[in-house]
Amino acid sequence: MDIRVLQYFLAVVREENITKAAQLLHITQPTLSRQLMGLEQELGVKLFSRNNHSVTLTEEGMLFRRRAEEIVTLSEMTKRELKQEAMLTGEISIGSGEYHGSCHLSGILAAFRAEHPNVTYSIYSGNSDNIKERIERGTLDIGLLLEPVEISKYDFLHFPVPETWNALVRSDSPLAQKPYLTPQDIVPYPAVFSRRDQIRSEIVNWFGDSADRLNIIAHGDLQYNMASVIRRENGVLFTLKLDLQHNGLKFVPLQPPIRAATVLVWKKNRVLSPLTNAFLDFAKKYISGMEKDKK
Repeated sequence: MDIRVLQYFLAVVREENITKAAQLLHITQPTLSRQLMGLEQELGVKLFSRNNHSVTLTEEGMLFRRRAEEIVTLSEMTKRELKQEAMLTGEISIGSGEYHGSCHLSGILAAFRAEHPNVTYSIYSGNSDNIKERIERGTLDIGLLLEPVEISKYDFLHFPVPETWNALVRSDSPLAQKPYLTPQDIVPYPAVFSRRDQIRSEIVNWFGDSADRLNIIAHGDLQYNMASVIRRENGVLFTLKLDLQHNGLKFVPLQPPIRAATVLVWKKNRVLSPLTNAFLDFAKKYISGMEKDKK
């Protein structure tokens, strides 16, 4: 299967029009049409539904799109890695959620780039499950994950930065006037939790005997999106305390506290590029310095 043809296919998917895609690719429309038909014949499935003005993906086409994107991404990463020579250059792909530790990760990225200005980063935002999946597929080099998380298949560095779960509530809510919130304070209000099963279980356990009275109305990943639900519902969002301000909302500590930690991970026994290895060596020294500063 030709990488170039996969790139043609993805261009048509983006434009939803063969003629426009051909113009962007600087090839003729009949040539592009022949390439797509050849791809469909090779795969033995129909990828597009065609009409006079546009094309749309079939179910098989939607599945193939995900695979094509992964193959093209891996191809580009491989080319970059093979071009790395004595002077460190290229791109490191990193996944991270919305954590307090993300600010310190950005400090590592900036400090490494100060020494190696030809290095760039591709940063993917998602939860720990999303990031682990992409590390497994090889489309991410490194990930910053929130514990609890199964990391037996990874090498890792613990970030010496504590993460603390808080309740995010509307500023006009009676809950916003309290110095901290207990399970009994929260139970009468609609609640929004993390989508991750391990996190959700940990928070439900925090409620103890009150857990069966919870009114969980939504699950999600990104704090900004979930905060929008709380604004409308006048409920409680369980989320990490971040250095962010949400208009009309307030972080309130939990009692007893729920604390977590983050780990920087990479795939165990995988041959890493010279650039990624150099970055990890740098990160180990940087994090060691952070730990000394805390003492």
